[in-house]
This record gives sequence, C-alpha cells and structure tokens, in this order.
Amino acid sequence: MSFLRSIGDLFLPRRASTQTWMVLTFALFVGMAVVAVGLYVVLVLRGEMRTAMEETLRNQAERIAVQVEQADPPRRRDIVDNLTELTDLRVAVVTPDTSYRASGPSQSGDSLARAPSLRELDGETARFTRSRNPGGETVFTAALYRPDADLIVQITQQAPPLYHLVQRSQVVLILGMVLAFILALLGSFVAAYQVKTPLSRIGETARRVAEGKFAGKIRITSRAAEFQDLAESLNQAGEAIREKIDELERLTRLQSEFIGNVSHEVRNPIFAISGYLEALGTPGLGDEQRKSYAEKALTNLERLQNLFNDLIDIARLEYREDLINRSTFNLKDLVDEVAEMLRPKAEEKDLDLQADVPRFFVHADRSRIRQVLVNLIENAIAYTNSGSVRCRVQRRAEKIRIQVVDTGQGIDEDHLERIFERFYRVDEDRARDSGGTGLGLSIVQQIIHAHDEDIHVESTKGRGTRFWFELPYAPAPETVEA
Repeated sequence: MSFLRSIGDLFLPRRASTQTWMVLTFALFVGMAVVAVGLYVVLVLRGEMRTAMEETLRNQAERIAVQVEQADPPRRRDIVDNLTELTDLRVAVVTPDTSYRASGPSQSGDSLARAPSLRELDGETARFTRSRNPGGETVFTAALYRPDADLIVQITQQAPPLYHLVQRSQVVLILGMVLAFILALLGSFVAAYQVKTPLSRIGETARRVAEGKFAGKIRITSRAAEFQDLAESLNQAGEAIREKIDELERLTRLQSEFIGNVSHEVRNPIFAISGYLEALGTPGLGDEQRKSYAEKALTNLERLQNLFNDLIDIARLEYREDLINRSTFNLKDLVDEVAEMLRPKAEEKDLDLQADVPRFFVHADRSRIRQVLVNLIENAIAYTNSGSVRCRVQRRAEKIRIQVVDTGQGIDEDHLERIFERFYRVDEDRARDSGGTGLGLSIVQQIIHAHDEDIHVESTKGRGTRFWFELPYAPAPETVEA
C-alpha cells in the first residue's frame, strides 16, 4: 500500500502549482484517449482488416475449388491459367500426384508435402499466411483443403490498394493522436499560465494585505470575466479595508487627544478646588477672603460638573439613537423661550438679540433642539462685542432652516473645519475665562446628526459668523396644547 501511495505521490503530488495540476490533468485524460485510440487502431482495426482479407480469399478459394472439382483433370490447368491471367490472383491446385500452376502442371508425388503454405494444414480445411515478395510488397496466401476431392486450392494475392490506404490511415491516425496529445499539453500549459498569472498576482496582494501593506491594486491582463470580477471585488474590498483602517487610525488619534484633553480639563479645576480648600483651612483668614475662596472653589466645581455632564451627553448621543424623541412642536415658541432666557446675557454686553420668527411646526426632539439653540446663541453672545445676534427661521420646501447670525469677531478659515471637534477652542484664554468646556459645538453636531441632518457654518474674520441647520417641516396640528 505504501509503495502504491509513493507511486501516486510521484505522478500526482500532494501539493503542486495550478499550472502543474492542469498540465497533469490534460496529460492524463488526453493520454488515455490517445492510448485507447492507438490500441483500437493496432489491435482491433488491424485485426478486422486482416480478418476481412482472409474471408475474401477464402470465398475466392472456395469458388475456384468448386470449378476445379467439376472440371476434368486436363481442363484444370486451363482454369488455373485463365484465372491467373484474368485476375490479380496467383492460383495453384494441388492433388496427391499433381500440382497445377500458371507455369504448367508439375508431376510429383511429394508435391503436396513440398508446398510451403500447405505443410501445416494437418487436417484443417484452410490456412492463411502473410508474407512479403522479393519486391517487398505484402502478399496474402490462402490454402483451402477439399477432403472430398482430395485436393488443395492455393491462391496468393498482393495487398489491395484499400489495405495500404487503411495502413496509411492507421499511421496518420496514430501520428494525429500523438500530435493532438502534444498540442493538448501545450494548450494546457498556455491555459494554465493564463490561470496561474492572475492567481499569483491575487495571492501576492493577499500576502501584502496580511502583512499590513494595502498600497496598490490588483492589475490583471486576463480576458476571463471571472478573474476580472474577482480582481475588481478584491480591489474594492482592499479599498474598503484601507478606509476602515484609516478611520480607525483617525479615531485612535482622536481618542488619544480626547483622553489627553479630558485629563487636562479635569486636572485644572481639581487643582483649583484643592488649592482653594487648602486656603480655607489657613488660620487667621478673614471672612471676606474665606467667602471669595469658597465661591471660586464652587465655580470650579460647577465647571467640573458641566464638563462631566457634557461628556455623558456626547456618549449617550453617540451610542443611543433612541435618546432622540421626535414630536411635532411650534418652533416659534421654542425660539422665544430660549431668547427670553438668554436676553439678560445679551443686554449685559449691550447686544441686540433678535428672535422674531414666523410660526412654523417641525418634527424633532424639542428638548434637544432647545439645547442646540442655547449653545449656538450663547456662543454668539460670548464672541460678539458689539452689534447684534439674530435667530432667523424660514421654510425651504419641506424643510425649516434655522440660522443664528452674529456680528462678532468671526472665525479664521483655518479654524472652521475644526470648530466641531471636542475641546477645540478658537480662543483658548477667552473660552476658559467664560467657563466653557469646549464641547458645546460638538454636542450640537451630535444632536443634529441624530436628526439625520447636518450643521453648517460660514464666517468672515471681523464681520461675524453664521450657523444654520434644517429640520423636517410638519403641518400644524388641529389642536395645540397651551
């Protein structure tokens, strides 16, 4: 068994290239066909031709034997001469004491024994031989023994043209099968190469991907649609993986920055609170100073609490879409409510807060949109020293656009793309003095995205800033609660 397994492994290796397997497969099946046809030509077809030739000679010998038996002995030589002259047969009639050939009778008692083609009849009725004449041509000889007449008829005939044609056809057929086998091997080699080349390139790309190298695309020259589709699919998959990895790397960087920013934002108020609490324990501290330290400690504590509230808010918005509870409400009432709450801050800076908006109903989360408006208007007030802050609302098709426009200091173009990032501040010192956490605009963006909308910003340095977003318009309900 192990020997047979070793032989099988020798001809059919356990692991080999696709090209090797395709060539071996073609060689096996085409070789089997060539061998089968060759065996048929050599063994079957040639045997059938020989059998047909012998049968033909036997029939001719029987007809001649009948004529010779019916003729008188003097006429037998005439029959032999006529047949030899009129046909391509060489005929001989042998009796125990005489043999008749085309050259004349031969009187010999042992002529039967001396006839080479008749020595091995041994009681058989017929004997066939094939030989070559001095000219190298193939001749067939048939000897037919007639026991009743005690004579033997021998006929000799050169191989007919059809026999030579069949022989040549056999040779051509064998050569054709051998040539077909060689061409099949060459064709399998070429076909295997066409299959192996794109597979090798795909394999190389897969190895590069496994090593973390995503650069480059699979480029194949094969015209096979399956390989083209496979290469295109793998290129698309590689591009998707590359984008995912870039996104993960970006998120990792943001996470690192976020952790660093959180630790920094938390550390400052904690250190301040710790310092003020230690100062409160100093002996001989006056009531006014003690009150001042306590108020400052409470302010930093409130700042720390706001920071954690904002962080929790962002996390909930990112991972809990069900926190957006949509309903239909009057946007004018909400804007008026926010404007009334923030108007004192605007008046402290002598700013004109304008919020006279039309009556529109929207389908959104009222409390979250209130949070957005508060953040945007508060920011506008904080960064506007003179002029006005306006909240405008207008309908655009099936959307309601809400805009917050100020005449403040504006934002540099370099900062516009980053103002929605967490802890990003355009003016670090001013933002910290105002007690901001740097998370307001990031929360605004998260809320608007949770409503499947986008928030936009335009700003010109020294001339002001405009934020706007849209919400789905809703028809006014029949009854509105007061």
